Amino acid sequence: MTIFNLGSINIDKVYRVPHLPGPGETLAAREVTEGLGGKGANMSVAAARAGARVLHIGGVGGDGKWTVDRLTEYGVDSRGIHIGDTPTGHAIIAVEDAGENAILLYSGANQVIDPAHIADWLDTGTSDDTFVTQNETNAQREGAELASSRGMRVAYAAAPFDATRVQEILPLIDLLFLNEVEAQQLTEATGLSPEALPVKDVIVTLGAKGCRWIDTDTAETTEFPALKVTPVDTTGAGDTFTGYVLAGLDRGMPMAQAITQATKAAALMVTRLGTADVIPDLREVRDFNP
Repeated sequence: MTIFNLGSINIDKVYRVPHLPGPGETLAAREVTEGLGGKGANMSVAAARAGARVLHIGGVGGDGKWTVDRLTEYGVDSRGIHIGDTPTGHAIIAVEDAGENAILLYSGANQVIDPAHIADWLDTGTSDDTFVTQNETNAQREGAELASSRGMRVAYAAAPFDATRVQEILPLIDLLFLNEVEAQQLTEATGLSPEALPVKDVIVTLGAKGCRWIDTDTAETTEFPALKVTPVDTTGAGDTFTGYVLAGLDRGMPMAQAITQATKAAALMVTRLGTADVIPDLREVRDFNP
């Protein structure tokens, strides 16, 4: 079984600051680090570290060849990543002492992925596999249509939120990940609450409050409390959660068990500074007892 991830790959520059800058403010950073990031890359690394086989479909420029090598080192099948002429996407991330962040994103090669390239890699997918995508690349609808036609489970993380793009892909989704703000935005755009969406499973992450799983087939809602930790950096925690949920399901876990394990992974992640490079592996998550 394989998780096919049509996902973004970014070069992250993370600046540690005393507080998030306001309009017109010039703020000195105490330190800066550079690493692998992007919602797609983060999810691929998380799923691979959780024990799943992950094939990443995406694009980088020549300046991002090292990101492909890094993904491979972390256990991700990187053969589906095209190296082209458009510069690699990058993110400028400010992280304050309390762990909150502000992110400036340049999409770059993430938005010029050839749909034919996606089709070539999804051609090997079967009903035992999972397809996941997010809103940081082009061609999500095309990828989801191809995956659905092959009987794959289609998962979607609706971030960064765009109501039009979410509604385009909504009829094809089996599993939808939203945060609390995105859930409200989608309700305003569609007139439907998360419980009424035409998606079998909806997971709404609630930050420090945990998450909510809605099984629309049974109309049951289950709450999962967050673990209490002292946050250092919240960047990538949601992506870690998503990757771990998908890996758990891919490995045959019931949804509740997959979410419980993913909640631990996300809690551990926020105690670390960085993104893909510091996502915990399965052993670390299992040993983690806050």
